[in-house]
Amino acid sequence: MNDTVLADGARLRADLEALSRIGADPSGGGITRTGFSAADGLARDWYAGRVQEAGLTLTADGLGNTFVYDPDAAQSVPGVWSGSHLDTVPHGGAFDGAVGAVAALEVLRRVKELGLRPRRPLRAVVFSDEEGNYGSLLGSTGLCRGWTRGELDALVGRDGDRLMDALPAWGRGHGDPAGTRLSPGVLHAFVELHIEQGPVLEAAGRQIGVVTAIVGIGGGLMRFTGRADHAGTTPMTTRADALVAAGEFVSRVPGVACAAGPGAVATCGFVHATPGAANVVAGEAEVSLDLRDLSLERIEVMAREVQALALAIGQRHGVAVDWEPHKTVPPVATDPAVQAAVAAAAARLNYSATAMPSGAGHDAQNMARLAPTGMIFVPSIGGRSHSAAELTAWPDIENGANVLAQVMLVLAGE
Repeated sequence: MNDTVLADGARLRADLEALSRIGADPSGGGITRTGFSAADGLARDWYAGRVQEAGLTLTADGLGNTFVYDPDAAQSVPGVWSGSHLDTVPHGGAFDGAVGAVAALEVLRRVKELGLRPRRPLRAVVFSDEEGNYGSLLGSTGLCRGWTRGELDALVGRDGDRLMDALPAWGRGHGDPAGTRLSPGVLHAFVELHIEQGPVLEAAGRQIGVVTAIVGIGGGLMRFTGRADHAGTTPMTTRADALVAAGEFVSRVPGVACAAGPGAVATCGFVHATPGAANVVAGEAEVSLDLRDLSLERIEVMAREVQALALAIGQRHGVAVDWEPHKTVPPVATDPAVQAAVAAAAARLNYSATAMPSGAGHDAQNMARLAPTGMIFVPSIGGRSHSAAELTAWPDIENGANVLAQVMLVLAGE
């Protein structure tokens, strides 16, 4: 194995610092590059410029998934892919997704600079809308199973706009959004580098996480429908207040996760009440629900439990309840051979490592349906993520990129 194929740490840092300025709040409120936004488009343009400077080729599909390869390398056999995403949650951090996307590009740059010709071609990929502005893991879902035109027409963003209006306005997709599914056998393997987004590696004093499994994600929207009334003239005893019902539901959802098992989590991330005026009793309230576990069965149990809880609360407050489930992304185990390659690369580079599951969802769990897949974690300081406080030390990022380079070349038959 060629241990000289290591990342250019200074270039990696410069790229990530440049990227962190796109969509940044000047007051320090994090980075907002939600999927298919103007800032997301500017990040894609920046990335395309870095690809061109490296003498690599970039293509995109109808959902804006971006693929990078060396035009001088043979593409006749299934390749080894790596990548992540450039979009963020609102007011998110600089490292979630960006580390894996930029590191994958860095591996291709180094391999080209060194004149290496692995037996299998390497590709870097940037997935669209991983964070779910319109649909969680939207781009990678389009690659692994595809979206129908009807499904795409129904996708609405956080701001209420339709995906199929946003895509052409964004202008970085090419082709049919409903025609992005990959044919079997296109990939030989996929590996994703990512910050941990939790406290395990830092607490254990380990430099590399060898991901063994990726959590499943379920959930949807719980809608409470009552009656809008005047806030001053409607007695408390005759109200059908949708927001009061929703508030009780939100406060009791954590108990459902605690009862399901030690690894289960349930989150209500937003509540939207209408008409939305201070002097009007809320007639409707929508609550988002995110359910996660390494067991699909426990996710399904939690989904049934939250529905029963909502119905009981609705009955008590005299409001109707409607459950709109989202498609569940099932949990997956990563490939044992890819896990072994990650562990071996860390050992070869004298990095401390530990095996661990991922409590966050990633595009890798979709790619695992197409090819043997693995993930590499690097520590998150304080376990913080999805906020402006998200931080990973530069040496840890360089370590992760070095492991990624080694693993990709092993899988590519270097």
